[in-house]
Amino acid sequence: MKGTLRFTTAGVEPRLRSSEWTKFVSESYFPLELDFLDPLHFNGQLSRTSLGHVALSRLTSDPALYERRRAHIRETREEEYLITLPCASSVRFRQMGREARCEPGGFIIERGDEPYRFSYEQANDLCVLKVGRKALAERTRNPDRFCAQTFNATTGTAGLFAAMVGHAQAQSDRLSAGSNETIGRQLLELLGLALDEGTDASDSSISAVRAAHLVRIERFIRLNLKNPDLSPDLIAGGCGISKRYLHDLFKDQNGTVNQYVRDQRLIAARDRLHAAPDLSIAEVSYRFCFADQAQFSRLFKARFGMTPSEFKRLASGDIRA
Repeated sequence: MKGTLRFTTAGVEPRLRSSEWTKFVSESYFPLELDFLDPLHFNGQLSRTSLGHVALSRLTSDPALYERRRAHIRETREEEYLITLPCASSVRFRQMGREARCEPGGFIIERGDEPYRFSYEQANDLCVLKVGRKALAERTRNPDRFCAQTFNATTGTAGLFAAMVGHAQAQSDRLSAGSNETIGRQLLELLGLALDEGTDASDSSISAVRAAHLVRIERFIRLNLKNPDLSPDLIAGGCGISKRYLHDLFKDQNGTVNQYVRDQRLIAARDRLHAAPDLSIAEVSYRFCFADQAQFSRLFKARFGMTPSEFKRLASGDIRA
C-alpha cells in the first residue's frame, strides 16, 4: 500500500452505501458481514495507511455491527489481529466465549482467524491497527491470550502507545516511507510492552505467578541484548529467582533461555539493519554479541529465510541479484 487510501459514503447513492462500505471495510481488514441501524442514511469515512508490518486506519461512522463468520475464515492464510481504540463511544466485542465492553481511553484486541461480533450503538471514531501474528509474537509471548480483553490506555506504556497511534494517524500524510517503517516498529514495541504490563495479575494461582515472572524475565532480556555477559546466571540474578526456576519457566514454553536470548538478538539485529542501513553487517553482528559475522549470517538465514545482505538489499529497495 502506498500513501493513504480513503473512502467516504458522501456522494454514494443511498441504496449503495451499505454495500460500498462493507466492501471497503473488508478490503481494509478482512472479509466481514455488516449490519446497519439505518442503511439508507448510513454515513462513514475510512482512511488507511501502511507502516511497515502495521496497517493503521481511522474509521468514523454511524452505528454498525461487524461480524466475522466461519465462512470468512476458510481461506485465511495468516493469522492477523486488529487492535481497536475507540475515541468517541464504547464498543462491544464477543469472541471465543468472552465478552468485553471497551470505552474511549482503552483498547481491545480482535483475533482475525476466529469468529467474532463487534458493534457500537452510537456514532463512533476508531483508530485501528492491523498486525500479523508473526510480527506481534516477536514482541510478546502468545498474543492469543490477550484477545477480547480491555486494556486501559490512559496511563503508563499503554497511554504512550495510544498517544503515538493518534499522532501517527494525524501525521500519516506527511510521513516518508522510511519514517513509516520506523514508526510501525516503534508502535509494535510499545504495544508488546503495554500488553505484557497490562496482563491481569489478579489471579493468585501458580500459573499466574509463573506468567508474571516470565514477563519480567523477557523484559529484562530485551533490555540487555547488547550486554555480552547476558547469561542465565545474570538473568536469574537480575530477576531475583534461581537459575533452576528460570530454566523451568522456559521449559514450560517448549524452549530454553539461550534460545530466547538468541532469537531476540536476531530480531533486534534485523530491525537495526533496517533502521540504519549505513551500518555494516559486521558492526551489527558485534553490537548484538554474535561470535562473528559468519555465525550471525547463518543464524539470521535460519531465522528469517535470507542472509543479512539479502535483507539489506530488500529493505533498501534494491532487488538486483
